[in-house]
Amino acid sequence: MVPMLDCERVGKTFDIGIESLASAKAVDTAAAVREPRTAPLPLPLRGAPKTALRSMSGAGVAVEAGAAGKSFFIETFGCQMNDHDSEKVAGVLQGRGYWPVETPAQADLVLYNTCSIREKAAQKVFARLGDWKTLSDGKIIGVLGCLAQQEGEEIFERAPWVSLVCGSASYRKLPELIDQLESGGRRVTGLDLDTDETFETDITRRDRLLSAYITIIEGCDYSCAYCVVPRTRGPERSRTSESVLAEARRLADAGYTEIQLLGQTVNSYRDPGPRGWRFVDLLRAVADVPGIRRVRFTTSHPNDFTREIVEAIETVPAICNHVHLPVQSGSDRVLKAMRRTYTRAEYLEKIGWMREAKRNISITSDIIVGFPGETAEDFEESVSLLDAAQYDAIFSFKYSPRPNTAAKDMPDAIAEEEKSRRLAILNERQRQIQTGRNEMLIGETMQVLTDGHHPGRGVWGGRTSCNRLVNFTSTRHALLGEYVRVKILRASANLVGGEHVEE
Repeated sequence: MVPMLDCERVGKTFDIGIESLASAKAVDTAAAVREPRTAPLPLPLRGAPKTALRSMSGAGVAVEAGAAGKSFFIETFGCQMNDHDSEKVAGVLQGRGYWPVETPAQADLVLYNTCSIREKAAQKVFARLGDWKTLSDGKIIGVLGCLAQQEGEEIFERAPWVSLVCGSASYRKLPELIDQLESGGRRVTGLDLDTDETFETDITRRDRLLSAYITIIEGCDYSCAYCVVPRTRGPERSRTSESVLAEARRLADAGYTEIQLLGQTVNSYRDPGPRGWRFVDLLRAVADVPGIRRVRFTTSHPNDFTREIVEAIETVPAICNHVHLPVQSGSDRVLKAMRRTYTRAEYLEKIGWMREAKRNISITSDIIVGFPGETAEDFEESVSLLDAAQYDAIFSFKYSPRPNTAAKDMPDAIAEEEKSRRLAILNERQRQIQTGRNEMLIGETMQVLTDGHHPGRGVWGGRTSCNRLVNFTSTRHALLGEYVRVKILRASANLVGGEHVEE
């Protein structure tokens, strides 16, 4: 999934929505001198842990009795789905009277919201847990998310000081699990996968500046040979369009202007409510909510990517002209082994739809190198796909065998050294393509939503509708959260730079 810079909002209370735009701006101004406001400019953050520390101002939310005065800390690993899950978990906790702190040492409850897509992420989490072997002393330590679901009660064996293990498909049970811990329970688990429920909360903490996530579908019904998601997040469950639109309206009323619709396969969305909407219907409806200026979505599955989605991007300015469409390999033979349900030609046909669109659409993708049995010829087909697709960015990875996947025990494993060599070749070719595509923007004026500031360098940062990272200078001094016009003057592989053009 495509990473976004998280510019955190700071407030005295919490949750969703639930303040006016004027109040939101007041909070932003008061917080402008804090570190989240002066963080380094946007950089790709995929795979890095993100620590959710802040809460946003709110009103009218009742706090349950029980844990008042206790504190919590959440560290999040992985994708935007995990980021947003942590926001919702934080809302559940704050609704029970817990308050967020900035370090795990300060917290009564320490939670790690985990990813298990690659082995390295899992290793990081167990390293974090190891830190508490002799220091937990009265703290409640919990593991949430994909690794929790994958490892289950074995986590208790490896780290006996852990008290809570809960997979993302069981987050709806968190209040019940927390009740058990508050009542003196030593070990509690939530590991169900057989569910048709989604994780919806009355309170959701929001950690990003004027941009908010909405999960519209959870789980996955595909069975890609390398992927753990169906076994860690369960089957596909879509929210009703009514509940999604209600949340979008609350966010707009609270001053949010950009919404990102989330799902493991976001475009597989099927409305379980009476409207029976498809993904494109919901996408258009969210873009039509008054006050919403940008709507993004990630991650799309090629099998469910339709011409109607391209037509919506063409005709609705609020729908961002960026599509993340993971391909994983350019070889038909490898795609079949991966169980990806499409061919190279079928995938490139969908790329063609976007390249022929009246509106310029930025395209990004995911590619895996070194899948079991990938020959030199297969790899060359992935490299040639870069030239055919002309991606604006890719996220590329060495294949990592994961538990409970069909690919784990496949023959003809590729040596790590060869995986690394192939990855370097792929990334160098993409760097050349990316540099060229970014250089084509020089001289253009683009709208940027400002979400970062580096005062020492006198530079602002933000993203365009097409998800380009832009650094720029300005004579103004308060631009966070503002949409500004920037003339592009320079470009590199990873970002473009320019100067603010006054209206």
